[in-house]
Amino acid sequence: MSPTGETGTSATPPRANASNQGGSKLESTPNSRGASVVSENIGLVGVQVKEVWPWIQRDIEQAKQCKADAMLQALLQRASCAPETKQPELLQKCLKGVLPVCNGRVSAGGISSSGIEAALKKYVCPGVENDFYGPFIDATNIALACLEEVKIDGMRAPVSTVDMIFQQNDMPMYQTHQTVRSTRKPDVVILPLNSACASFEDEKCDKKGDKKGKQKSKQKDDERGNTKHDEKHDTKRKAHMVKNAKEKPPASLLWKDVLACIEFKRKTSGRTKEIKSPPSSYIVTDYVPTKPEFLPVDHLKAEVPTPGPSQTPATQSASDAALQSSGLTAAQTSKGGSSSKRKAADTLESTPKKSKVNPDEPDVTVQTGLYAAEMFAANLAVEYLINFIVVDDVIWTWYYDRQGTVQSSGINFIQDLPRFMVLLYALQRFKVHDWGRNKDFLPVEVEGKQCHEFKIKDGDIGTVDLLLHTSHDERVTHYGLQGRATNVVPVTSEALTKKYGTFEDGMVAKIFWGEASRTSEPEILKKVEEVAKRHPTVEGHIPQLLWHHKFTNPTSAIREALGVPEPTTGGRVLYILVFRKLHPITKLHGKELFDAWYQCILCHLTLWKEGVYHRDISPGNLMWYRKGDKLIGVLNDYDLSSLANAVGPRGNERTGTVPFMALDLLTEKAQRGEVKHLYRHDLESFIWVFTWIFSRYRQGVLLSRKLRPFDEWATLDAIACGEKKLAFLANADYEPPVLQTSESDIDWSIWDLLVECFEALDAAAYSRRSHVRRIRRVQQRSMEGAGEQTNAKETISDMDDLLGKFTGTMAWAKLSKTSPL
Repeated sequence: MSPTGETGTSATPPRANASNQGGSKLESTPNSRGASVVSENIGLVGVQVKEVWPWIQRDIEQAKQCKADAMLQALLQRASCAPETKQPELLQKCLKGVLPVCNGRVSAGGISSSGIEAALKKYVCPGVENDFYGPFIDATNIALACLEEVKIDGMRAPVSTVDMIFQQNDMPMYQTHQTVRSTRKPDVVILPLNSACASFEDEKCDKKGDKKGKQKSKQKDDERGNTKHDEKHDTKRKAHMVKNAKEKPPASLLWKDVLACIEFKRKTSGRTKEIKSPPSSYIVTDYVPTKPEFLPVDHLKAEVPTPGPSQTPATQSASDAALQSSGLTAAQTSKGGSSSKRKAADTLESTPKKSKVNPDEPDVTVQTGLYAAEMFAANLAVEYLINFIVVDDVIWTWYYDRQGTVQSSGINFIQDLPRFMVLLYALQRFKVHDWGRNKDFLPVEVEGKQCHEFKIKDGDIGTVDLLLHTSHDERVTHYGLQGRATNVVPVTSEALTKKYGTFEDGMVAKIFWGEASRTSEPEILKKVEEVAKRHPTVEGHIPQLLWHHKFTNPTSAIREALGVPEPTTGGRVLYILVFRKLHPITKLHGKELFDAWYQCILCHLTLWKEGVYHRDISPGNLMWYRKGDKLIGVLNDYDLSSLANAVGPRGNERTGTVPFMALDLLTEKAQRGEVKHLYRHDLESFIWVFTWIFSRYRQGVLLSRKLRPFDEWATLDAIACGEKKLAFLANADYEPPVLQTSESDIDWSIWDLLVECFEALDAAAYSRRSHVRRIRRVQQRSMEGAGEQTNAKETISDMDDLLGKFTGTMAWAKLSKTSPL
């Protein structure tokens, strides 16, 4: 569990996986190739948007694909009366059921579905990107109003507690990730009606304060399937459709309210040729693949449109025509506005969107992925998200969860309107948790602060009650699309307090998506606790797990339904673990920093000898607490650890944090998983961690940018970071900037220690290289054992000898003289 602030996860993406040349043996888990590596702590200093979105891009480039009909079938299944029962006939039944809406023969509350055709006819006219928004919003909101009247056997009624509506945004939306603020600007969003209304001050609807106070009961109503509509609701919805749905919100929307984002691109911008007009009537047809059928990253950059004036007729706006045809009268036309995104000023801010594709901007697929990252961060334990990309007359559905991303093939929503109507029909029947919100964590308000409540029966304790303080300043959130997505939240619990008593610093809950194929962290901690009973170097130096729960919602299930190849590879499942709260080692300095660090080294060594391999030594995983007047170092976080009796490398996620990884692991061969992760690699990581903390913090406070080195290490891929670290070691005259003015004896003693440790590492590495060369020459002469690894074995004696090279230095002996170890 990493503390708030800087911890040192890597940022820009490593190279794509290389094939195992020459049949090389897979010795360890290959490094992951996506945002999971950077995003565990978005507060990492030095990470700007240009260094974040390439990670998101790498995740998007790995997206799996499925057919549009498979996605529609899965969404319909989720919105059906029997979501757990396979109903293969649902899609065809629904395609037939929505035809009256497509052909203009349905009316609801004075709104006619004939307005859909009028809106689409305006939509196909030549023009710039933001000309799309109004007609698209009109078409979809008119459709939603009319689809409420469509009853199809086996499908739920529309969910009034969600009451989705399409809303123009094209305005900055803000969110804080630890200490870093992001700014994004999605074109159109899907919101609950109340959330859409709340952003307009002149709307007579629930204000934000009222909505928050009712949030818990509203979610419970949703779970009961409350679907009652009344005339007042219909009037409110119609008024918002007419007046505000196509307007930019006067106040920033909240990411926690956004159900989905729709991002638009127009390849035909400025051209005289319009998109093909809607047919005179619709029938159910087989799916016709679009061109392209799937939307790869940078597809649009292959065709840079020629800028030109909008060709939209000035005599009548698209929204006016659609509303008149549907029976609505617009109070005012849409203000439209430029679709260009405001240039980033803050960390993580999105770069500007221009009418012309800019090679320095994220691709539309990446841009939509960035929106998904915001939505994940805004909500607790999100199971999955859905966003949409619209290019001209084609819409692609993008499904995100912590296993990865799946995009469906495109649907031409002008020519194949029935399939688009089925998509809307399914979404309209989604309860809150069908949008991916976790129904086990209920939002509540406590003393004016947003919290989440979780209760579950436990065989040993009875009912476990957790109150998660999700608005607390010390909450650590995750920013990214896939990976563990660790959240650390302060928590209180009557049941756990009754069992364990009160902890001076309180408790925290760790919520994360662990890989289903890995040995779980609770299982590893059980082994760790057994070791602690026999070894004083471990007892008290490991996290105290108070309670844990594993959920039963694997991410692989949707992939099986969608027909994605190898659906269980990299599959994840949600865990919640409650620990005694610990403090980050970055808050320590001087002798206390050394003492806590050394205690963690001794704990780590004993565990490794006992068959528990940590393999992710980083600042966020070294913690401490006080016991009386004694400071106790704690080796934390075992969710990437492995046990000696595990068969072969497991999982699909990296085992190491790039700036702190051993040099041997920062090579192409190691990144492919062809180098076995040994004890000496973790011990070297301890040295890099100490160097990082000592050089960048003073008295537990992060130094200003001009005084702290190594920012670049956190924004490089593994290979480039290895080269920088080698250059650092080669610079014999280097001293940290703060040391040049320091008059503290302990500072100089620590720096002497680090220099001597690096010299010991260098000597050991030289000795190993010489040994390997001698063996290789013998193998080549005898042709026996050729190709075998020569550095994959390590004895307990080897471990002790290597650590002894550090502890035997004069600097180490000096610092250890009064050490209470």
